[in-house]
Amino acid sequence: MPLAIRCTELRKLYEGRPPVEAVRGLDLAVEQGECFGLLGPNGAGKTTTIEILEGLLPATSGAVEVLGMRWGHDDQAIKQRIGISLQETKLAEKLSVRETLNLFRSFYDRGIEPEEAMREVSLEEKSRAWVGKLSGGQRQRLAVACALVGDPDLLFLDEPTTGLDPQSRRQLWEIIRDFGRRGRTVLLTTHYMDEAERLCDRVAIVNAGQVIALGTPRELIARLGGEHIVEFAIAVEDASDIHPDDFADLPAVRSARREVNHYSLSVSEPHIALPALLDRLGTRGLALANLTTRHASLEDVFVHLAGRHIHEEDAS
Repeated sequence: MPLAIRCTELRKLYEGRPPVEAVRGLDLAVEQGECFGLLGPNGAGKTTTIEILEGLLPATSGAVEVLGMRWGHDDQAIKQRIGISLQETKLAEKLSVRETLNLFRSFYDRGIEPEEAMREVSLEEKSRAWVGKLSGGQRQRLAVACALVGDPDLLFLDEPTTGLDPQSRRQLWEIIRDFGRRGRTVLLTTHYMDEAERLCDRVAIVNAGQVIALGTPRELIARLGGEHIVEFAIAVEDASDIHPDDFADLPAVRSARREVNHYSLSVSEPHIALPALLDRLGTRGLALANLTTRHASLEDVFVHLAGRHIHEEDAS
């Protein structure tokens, strides 16, 4: 069975003064039937990559295959088998939901009926409503319905839940799960780590146009060396002379780093690390301002690899 997506040494250079290399030799292989997450901060190259894979943007160099076909040779065949929900989808505001879906259905040789697409995204009651009258969550679900109406084998979702309320996010999560249960493939870009952990079979973490980590969410978290995070702040006005290495040698501590207002330890056994931490602080005459423990997440993986949080803007 061919891969759903394969790209090798993918590069995209935007001319300018200076030129910007948004994608720098990126390699990806997405299996058919999996939900694959492309993760990274704003400016990491996620949207550029997905637009190349969708055929919306030409690559500067590199090889791209989608469903065993190539853009520039099999364009019409690829378009008939993919569905796309862009980061921002602009739809005609004075068309109804049904009219919008009828329009998008007309673009495909085969597909599902607009009524079925509306059922899949729970918009049946809004079938006659103008797009301009829909809420943000309803518009986002309509955009996904437009991507589903062609009954695609491969679904591209670029930041599908950005700006949505928690209930609307979870509704879209269930739509994505249902699509995957039918053996179809999803390529999802997001910077919501909880979303990726819940939905994705595998993820690639992208930074500065390159893949810096690849695997299942559980595998990437396990690479930290500890399944738990201990975060604490010290009750002194100036803790600049206190280095993370002061805690890195504690029992069960796998790594230590300093955040803006606190310290963070990756630990394998909190019940061993916590008493050792309190003893170390007591020996140095330091008091805790606060302390919390939690399970490690993909956010911690990214901070460990890139030295910053996933939601921070890329200055470049």
